[in-house]
Amino acid sequence: MDAKKRESERDSAAELPHYHGHRERLRERFRAVGPDALSDYELLEAVLFRALPRRDVKPLAKTLIATFGSFAEVITAPAARLAEVKGMGEASITELKIVEAAASRLLRGEVKKRPVLSSWSAVLDYCRGAQAFADREQFRVLFLDKRNQLIADELQQVGTVDHAPVYPREVVKRALELSATAVILVHNHPGGDPTPSRADIEMTRMIVEVAKPLGISVHDHIIVGKEGHASLKGLKLIKQCLLWSRAKSIADIAVSTRMTPRANVQGLSIPCRSANETVRITLPTDELTLCG
Repeated sequence: MDAKKRESERDSAAELPHYHGHRERLRERFRAVGPDALSDYELLEAVLFRALPRRDVKPLAKTLIATFGSFAEVITAPAARLAEVKGMGEASITELKIVEAAASRLLRGEVKKRPVLSSWSAVLDYCRGAQAFADREQFRVLFLDKRNQLIADELQQVGTVDHAPVYPREVVKRALELSATAVILVHNHPGGDPTPSRADIEMTRMIVEVAKPLGISVHDHIIVGKEGHASLKGLKLIKQCLLWSRAKSIADIAVSTRMTPRANVQGLSIPCRSANETVRITLPTDELTLCG
């Protein structure tokens, strides 16, 4: 009887697919050492196990990494592009999208827990996780209350590979609807380099200009990409936008009171309403024209 039992066990083992032991070893390594013990393609294998229970998924996982670049880029890739990879069906794509949604919700939960400005690293992690690997530009706004707690996180626009339309008045209108007192602007550069462009700075300036008179602060404009992130506040460009906004307001006052702004080679000198006070702001030529 024992001999027959051993023979039956050998036959059963022989019938198991060659990758059966590999799956168990991978899971055991994950349990014993943690996720850092697995490479990107191995972690991807583990995710695909449930979607493809009767198939060796290692070649597929390696193909996905070779196609998209990293675990994060595979998880966040559009479903249509994932479907182009041979071997990726509806079940596999759904499994990856579940992981993406879970990661995004986890990061957003960290942002909601405490005031945004006291958990800046969590905000950056969330912004990168939400859209750093997107293949089209996305414009997102985080709306905050007077305690800097997150009220709403809204994806407002999805554009092309290098442009997303932004409407400053719509951003401010939505902030008023939510009774938000501050916003954080977020968008991505699909090319990877998060360095702000002139258009990014100008768009920020326009939003600051519309928001400030209504008591809404623009805390930052964060740009994310595969290569990292850039903060316009960290680059002191938010402060510059505020100065531009103030200069325009002063220029408008000057025009309305028939006072002539005085321009020189260093910048624009504009007399304020307060006695003996002059504010000197250096503005680009187009801004000089705008201020008249």
